[in-house]
Amino acid sequence: METQLDPMKDDLPLMANTSHMLVKHYILDLDVDFKSKVIEGIIVLFFETGSRYRKSSSTGKEGCQSQFDETCKMRASEPCHFPVTNVSACSSKTEYNDFAVCSKGEEDTSDKNGNRSNTEQASGIPSSKNCYDVENHGNKDFLLVLDCCDLSVLKVEEVDVAAVSGIEKFTKSAKLTDVSKDLENLRNQIVHELVTLPADRWKEQLYYFTCCSQAPGCGELPFTAGTWSLEIRKSGIQTPTDFPHAIRIWYKTKPEGRSVTWTMDQSGRPCVYTMGSPINNRALFPCQEPPIALSTWQASVRTAAGFVVLMSGENSAEPVQLREGIWSWYYYVTMPMPASTFTIAVGCWQEVKQPSFTASIQTNTEFSLPPSQADFRLVEEICGHVEYPCRFQNPAARLQAVIPYRVFAPWCLMERCEERLLQLIPQCLSAAYTTLGTHPFSRLDVLIVPSNFSSLGMASPHIIFLSQSVLPGGSHLCGTRLCHEIAHTWFGLAIGARDWTEEWLSEGFATFLEDIFWARAQQQLSHDEVKGQQELKALLRWRRLRDEVQNSEEELQVLRPKKESTGELSESGASIVKYGLKAEKMFMQVHYLKGYFLLRSLARIIGEASYLTSLRKFVHKFHGQLVLSQDFLCMLLEDTPEQKQSGLTVESIFQNWLDTSGIPKPLVEESETWKECQLVQQVSGEVTKWIQTNQRIRKSGKKKRKQDEVVFQKV
Repeated sequence: METQLDPMKDDLPLMANTSHMLVKHYILDLDVDFKSKVIEGIIVLFFETGSRYRKSSSTGKEGCQSQFDETCKMRASEPCHFPVTNVSACSSKTEYNDFAVCSKGEEDTSDKNGNRSNTEQASGIPSSKNCYDVENHGNKDFLLVLDCCDLSVLKVEEVDVAAVSGIEKFTKSAKLTDVSKDLENLRNQIVHELVTLPADRWKEQLYYFTCCSQAPGCGELPFTAGTWSLEIRKSGIQTPTDFPHAIRIWYKTKPEGRSVTWTMDQSGRPCVYTMGSPINNRALFPCQEPPIALSTWQASVRTAAGFVVLMSGENSAEPVQLREGIWSWYYYVTMPMPASTFTIAVGCWQEVKQPSFTASIQTNTEFSLPPSQADFRLVEEICGHVEYPCRFQNPAARLQAVIPYRVFAPWCLMERCEERLLQLIPQCLSAAYTTLGTHPFSRLDVLIVPSNFSSLGMASPHIIFLSQSVLPGGSHLCGTRLCHEIAHTWFGLAIGARDWTEEWLSEGFATFLEDIFWARAQQQLSHDEVKGQQELKALLRWRRLRDEVQNSEEELQVLRPKKESTGELSESGASIVKYGLKAEKMFMQVHYLKGYFLLRSLARIIGEASYLTSLRKFVHKFHGQLVLSQDFLCMLLEDTPEQKQSGLTVESIFQNWLDTSGIPKPLVEESETWKECQLVQQVSGEVTKWIQTNQRIRKSGKKKRKQDEVVFQKV
């Protein structure tokens, strides 16, 4: 059912038909096996009807509570069980706490050997007509399409959420007319009520999500696994409204799957982690990858004793022993995020502890803001995102300059992390808070990942991966990289790009804010020293951008490659990430650098103080949402109407910076001014000395005599 893609275009297909059905919550229940290099288990997905079908439901709506009492109470004769250490957590009083939503610790009795063969198909993006299956059916059956790659899908079934004990409370408003479909529609109504619970009932919501995930199945669903997608149907179901809104999938990853990497850490012990693959997480679990599919998740991961499971989760998980040699780790997230931001790392990590005499000051630090910032924060109380337990509405969170943090590393790097990393994290977190305000996430783990990690860092919700390369030398490299990844908390995570081709909205902002954060983290620096550092970095970045532009394809240098079509989706919701699979693109920094220079130019034109005020306003207005370039630019220019009169418009910024290749004209003119910076001249002089000295040594081939030695300055 997939149409052919042109493999020469190197575009990444996003296959999921999110306009028809939209995933709202995932529950993963996984086992990690290092011997076979496979992650195996179950994922349960909870859906809402997509935007194109939400208003045109095919089912009538009249009362059905009495039928629920008769039909479902018999099927729910056994309550939902949770093997937890605190048995009272799942008593009849139903306490909704972290323990009540932990994973089941029993072996699943379902067939995990698979009972059908997957059918490999050509990769492609389904058009709207491909979302229905007419083969062997008189009528068109609706097809649910998920993003999936390099996975062995074993079984798919509908989940009988109506069989969960106590679920009756979610059926009070259900109204149905077609008696033959009452139970099917009732299940979907239960899921709808569950996924739309108010934010203040999030613990109850997680509890019932877990109960529903363990409910019995009520019929297998035919599926077909293609190169890029998993297609699921139910015979006779022709609309997304009637399609099951809770499905369970048995699957396992493949050792060669591209979403995770199996390797050894620096101490020679096995580990596995998500390394920021171009195909994101579709080779880790079946999902909806388009950014619009904002969802929450819970995950229980079982692994052998001695391993530590770190994950993008709001809680600092504590392991629970299930049986001899097997431990389970549980994490959850209540802020809806794209599935691509889900991150996991399993290894023999060691926690780097804060020395006891300083541990008391590492977290919950309150910070007094300047009056202008404090007043601004009190005014902006209404959030524009979908409802979730938002920290921007929590008075205590709004005053928390340093969130709780932990550091993990292989055993051999613990001492270096204690010396370098532990002292920098609170400084950088506080500097970020001073600049942008409320931390969107409640905690932070920092992990030094294995040496095969191809980047200096990667940020995900509640966790940052750092390369071991940032640890040697002084604090500058480690501090600036930490600031960059912390900046992604706001730009890239709390505020995401609606179209992934606009990477500059994440990387450009993080690169620009990296300098602001690091300057404030170094509290002893004077204004001139800060300016000197920033102009030196601007010159170095300019040279990197100039070299990259000279040695790369023009089409890869455009920050908004889809131009006026940016953000557009097909009728089904499927789309592509232009050049998302192009090999050269993985090593390019044009989105970092051109984005950084655009923001730097705007700050220079508007004035840094006014500019940072606008950034804080943008964060408060758009956190928890997806944006396009024009959302930021329009708001910025509305805050500075005088700039429109001088010719600075959204259209001119598109033309000069975002929609064209090469070096923007305004940047060429500005680059000449950086050479006049005193620090730049000083560094240039020292570099010249090193080059000349090295050339003399090479020519003479002899060790220099004492009187010929050159004195180098420490810069």
